[in-house]
Amino acid sequence: MLIRTFGSAVHGVSAVTITIEVNVSDKGVGYSLVGLPDNAVKEGHQRIETAIKNIGYKMPRMRVVINMAPADIRKEGSSYDLPIALGYLSCSEQMNGSTIHKYIIMGELALDGTLKPIKGALPIAIQARTEGFEGFILPKENAREAAIVNNLKVYGADNLSDVVKFFNGEISLEQVEVDTRKEFEENIHKNENDFADVRGQENIKRALEIAAAGGHNVILIGPPGAGKTMLAKRLPSILPPLTLQEALETTKIHSVSGKLSKNASLLYQRPFRSPHHTISDIALVGGGNNPQPGEISLAHNGVLFLDELPEFKRTVLEVMRQPLEERRITIARAKFSIEYPSSFMLIASMNPCPCGYFNHPEKECVCPPGMVQKYLSKVSGPLLDRIDIHIEVTPVNFDQLADTRKSESSEKIRERVIRAREIQEKRFTENDGIYSNAQMSSTTVRKVCEITPAGQNLLKTAMNKLQLSARAYDRILKVARTIADLSASEEIKIEHLAEAIQYRSLDRESWGGS
Repeated sequence: MLIRTFGSAVHGVSAVTITIEVNVSDKGVGYSLVGLPDNAVKEGHQRIETAIKNIGYKMPRMRVVINMAPADIRKEGSSYDLPIALGYLSCSEQMNGSTIHKYIIMGELALDGTLKPIKGALPIAIQARTEGFEGFILPKENAREAAIVNNLKVYGADNLSDVVKFFNGEISLEQVEVDTRKEFEENIHKNENDFADVRGQENIKRALEIAAAGGHNVILIGPPGAGKTMLAKRLPSILPPLTLQEALETTKIHSVSGKLSKNASLLYQRPFRSPHHTISDIALVGGGNNPQPGEISLAHNGVLFLDELPEFKRTVLEVMRQPLEERRITIARAKFSIEYPSSFMLIASMNPCPCGYFNHPEKECVCPPGMVQKYLSKVSGPLLDRIDIHIEVTPVNFDQLADTRKSESSEKIRERVIRAREIQEKRFTENDGIYSNAQMSSTTVRKVCEITPAGQNLLKTAMNKLQLSARAYDRILKVARTIADLSASEEIKIEHLAEAIQYRSLDRESWGGS
């Protein structure tokens, strides 16, 4: 007897439907599993057999052949336990399998028949709806995640026994429904961190507001305890709220990585990822034997924070250069390639020297001559090329710390950021792939960032006197354009340029003691 059940394989951030054919024959005894399964799928036979016995059913003692098609796609992970087990029980007529073809079924089995959570429930649900399946049966912990896909019946189950009884008509599984738009609207404005908690550092708040308004990458340079990390963590709170489409994109990536919390549905807040400086190349950009998204993809539509930037391995930092430009990363292997989105804002922080007190207003730097420049040179020029705003962070004095007056809230700053982004959205309507000032090419900069002769003179004087490097020119114009947008000014004025010039600390050839 032949029964077909349907599962799914996740490829990148998309899914491919897998047909699981289970054939039981009374001619002989044995078990064969074909269709390019990995070890986790093969080992599932022991889990399935034990689970079936423990819920009171019998394993067929006949010739069993299981084919997983398409046979040229590698099947990975333990999520195929449930559809294979149901195939066994249907073939041995212990379960009514007449409607099983209407559902995508996924789930890992414990030895007692309990269902354990899976990865990639959201892209699987999207593909199931696309291919016209009536429903999706999966572990209860993943049900809300899958239920954000409309026009698809999603059933969460606790164990194998419940699923069998559901197909036998003995019980009804509860259909999980999520009002996606309502929950989204209720949660997108909630933020744990707020700039109102920050005392002093008004110039840094201003720089981060400009960065958020134009999508600019930022590097903060300052001594230990100056508040670099605290400020960086509050950056997502002033970025424009996620759109529903962005929330779906971001949730898919976290779903594939298994990073969603139990009973979660959509991600409502922009992600903030802060990997440790010991991270490897693959962990940052993605890949591995079974390719998974890296930190840059988990930060998609959000913020990637690299604390103590010079402490990261140089190779780790260099692999970010291409994703920063193209906003996606391609993982290429001999037999396949996978593309993950990676459109994120980079915010980095660093001490100005190994001891941390170079240029400190009170404490003396104890680094030997040349050490400051050597420390700064750990961050390559090409990487700094992709960071628009360099800002020095100075310690907060006692009077500012003791000030009980409330600082400006993130909500008010965000309102200005949103207005600036709306201006940019109109400006780049005809430019595919450009959504903010930071994404402008050199050609677009020349068209959009026209400055007056007086502005040209100011910029020329600044580059000569401050010994700014040539790469600073376009960056200054982009940042000045954003500052003008925040002021709702159509033209870039001298004061906008003057402020933008301040944000190029590391481009000064005299900076760092050289």
